[in-house]
Amino acid sequence: MARLILVRHGRAAQGWEVPDPGLDDVGRSQAEAVADVLAGAFTPRPILTSPLTRCRQTAVPLATRWGVEPTVEPGVAELPSPPGVATVDRSAWLRTHMAGTWSELGPMFVDFRDSVLATLADIPADSVVFSHFIAINAAIGAAVGDDHLVVLHLDNTSRTIVDVDSGGFRLIEGGAEADTLIR
Repeated sequence: MARLILVRHGRAAQGWEVPDPGLDDVGRSQAEAVADVLAGAFTPRPILTSPLTRCRQTAVPLATRWGVEPTVEPGVAELPSPPGVATVDRSAWLRTHMAGTWSELGPMFVDFRDSVLATLADIPADSVVFSHFIAINAAIGAAVGDDHLVVLHLDNTSRTIVDVDSGGFRLIEGGAEADTLIR
């Protein structure tokens, strides 16, 4: 069994219409704060991160404290836009579909969810994974048997803890939910 601490990245400098923004000043402060919490509560363990800049930047403070080199893991990246949805239209597309289910979105997105879950299930040891709102919600949904894209409205640098055993997920702790508009 592996216990995974799934951390949503810090606040991005730009919204969903920008494919790969870094962190803004608030996001960098959030990354430092989550590193302080995790370094104080857990012993060093492997760190995996989405390849996107905001996740890699959020992982740096914890990796530095623990002296661990993060592994970039494409399998925990952001939900892709469907074919034909321009980058500038991504925000509207996401807002429209976030209340729906994976099944309603269709096979491309069910495959994405299943790929995220398979990636997480293949992590062999207790680890910290820096990822994204929807990808973390995929794990939460698997743990609680909910097909919705969004089960919890996770705040930036929230920490969700799941146990993974024989491919199954068990939610230990849901991440803090946002009380502001998610951008």
